[in-house]
Amino acid sequence: MRPCLPPLDRVPAPSWRAPPLSCDCHFHIFGPYDRFPLDPRRHYDPQAAPIPAYRRVADALGIERMVIVQPSVYGTDNRCSLDAAAQFGLDRARVVAVVDRDIDDAALRALHAGGTRALRFNLVSGNGSPVEALETMARRIAPLGWHLQLYVSGDVLTEIAPRLPTLPVEVVIDHMGGVRTEDGVDAPGFQALLRLLGSGRAWVKLCGYRISSAGPPFADVAPFARALFATAPDHCLWGTDWPHPSMSAWMPEDGALFDLLGAWVPGDADRRRVLVDNPAQLYGF
Repeated sequence: MRPCLPPLDRVPAPSWRAPPLSCDCHFHIFGPYDRFPLDPRRHYDPQAAPIPAYRRVADALGIERMVIVQPSVYGTDNRCSLDAAAQFGLDRARVVAVVDRDIDDAALRALHAGGTRALRFNLVSGNGSPVEALETMARRIAPLGWHLQLYVSGDVLTEIAPRLPTLPVEVVIDHMGGVRTEDGVDAPGFQALLRLLGSGRAWVKLCGYRISSAGPPFADVAPFARALFATAPDHCLWGTDWPHPSMSAWMPEDGALFDLLGAWVPGDADRRRVLVDNPAQLYGF
């Protein structure tokens, strides 16, 4: 299994502060491992990333609401994510869960009571429901008011994009569609993402350092982020992706990543839209 770097101890302050009630729509909690052991089928070995360490990030940026996303290394065991939501408080925390395709309705309702508002399909790291279950699970979660969240590569997004607007629930696309900046904004995967956003049935997370071909300071991501916001400003979200799982060569600085968002979306009203208003609508804050 691939070892990973730990999150940085320090959180350099960004040049601006999030408005009140801002939401980090994508991060993970790992551990403590004596309570929440990792799944043996995982593909990477994350170092512990506990709640107190995340609180330092949230405090440095001004984050007051949060969405814990179930990582592949926990498979369909959502206990760590649900425990984190309970500790943060269900008035300000939500969960995106990963489940087996044969989960029963009572278990789905229990997840809802614990703050879950979406199911994640991870087609990059795997270890969850297969993409063949997309339509079935969409029908099952529709009565709960949930949405689906997809982590895909750009080429896979091109293939499955026509299926998504027909689903009975809305869809959130992780990590700016998994495109590569070196392929350009005209790449089929990115154009498929823009069409999805234009349909009004999809949302996107503007945590895009993973699509960068150039690496830090990720200037090559800016045209993609700005195109997404211009297409659907009411359906753009943002997340830290803390603790930046599966990174083994270098570790992003969260203050610098937050400054990227500030450059992509420079107006106060638009920043509030991405960080406060859009998450409140999607996650029910």
